[in-house]
Amino acid sequence: MAAKMSFSPNSPSPSRSDPQDHNGRAIGNQILRALPKKECTQIFSSLEFVRLKLHQMLNEAGESIRSGYFMNEGLGSVLTVQPDGKSVEVGLIGKEGFVGLPVIFGFTTSATRVVTQADGTAYRIDVDTLRRILPECPELARQLQRFAMILGMQSTQLAACNRLHQVEERLARWLLMSHDRIGGEFLPLTQEFLGQMLGTRRASVSVAAGALQTVGMIKYTRGSVTIRNRSKLEAAACDCYDIIRKQAELWQGQST
Repeated sequence: MAAKMSFSPNSPSPSRSDPQDHNGRAIGNQILRALPKKECTQIFSSLEFVRLKLHQMLNEAGESIRSGYFMNEGLGSVLTVQPDGKSVEVGLIGKEGFVGLPVIFGFTTSATRVVTQADGTAYRIDVDTLRRILPECPELARQLQRFAMILGMQSTQLAACNRLHQVEERLARWLLMSHDRIGGEFLPLTQEFLGQMLGTRRASVSVAAGALQTVGMIKYTRGSVTIRNRSKLEAAACDCYDIIRKQAELWQGQST
C-alpha cells in the first residue's frame, strides 16, 4: 500500500546521519538526504512511500514516464532493449539515485527499461508534480542533474566492459556494484536474469559463477548468490568497477 508522505520539520535534518520522514521511516535515498529543510518540506508532501517487488517494472523503453522513483532500498537495473526482445544492462540505480531522469530534461518517454533486481522501497512522485516543483527546488534539480551525469558515465563504462572483458570479470564487477547498492550479502539472482544483465548465455554465466564459487568468493545456488569474500571478488573483477566507483566519488566530492 502506497502512503502519501510529508516531511516533518521536527524530524531529524537531512544533514544528519539518520534523517526520517514524517512516519519515522529512515530516508535512505542520498538525493533526498542532501536537500535543505525547505526543499524537503516541499517535496515530501508530494511523495508516496512504496514497496517494490523483485522484477517490478519502473520504466519501460519507448513508453511514457508517469512516475519517478527516489530509490530508498533495493536495486534498479537499467536495460537497453533490442527489437528482438533481447536486453543488456547499461546501468544500476540504488539508494544513490533516481529512476525517471529523462523527465528532468523535458522528455516524456524512457529510452531504457528499468526493472528492480530485489525487493526494496522507494519514494514515488508523479511526473507532473515533479516538473512543477523543480523550478522551486534548485538543490533538488542540481542533485538530479549530477546523478544523471554519474549514471551516464556508468553506462559509458559498462558499454566498454561488455565488449572488452571476460564473463567472469564482468560477473564479479556486477556483483560488487549490486552489493554496494543493496548492502546485504544475499542477492536473489537466476542464471537467466544474470545472462540478460551481462548480455551473454546462461551457460556462460553458470561457468563463471562456478569458477567464483570454487575459489570461495561466492556461494551460488539456483536463484541466489551469497558473497563470501568481497576482497577476493574485487581482485577478480575487471578495472571497470574501480573506474566507475572512483569517478563517482570524485564527482560527488565536487560541490561547485
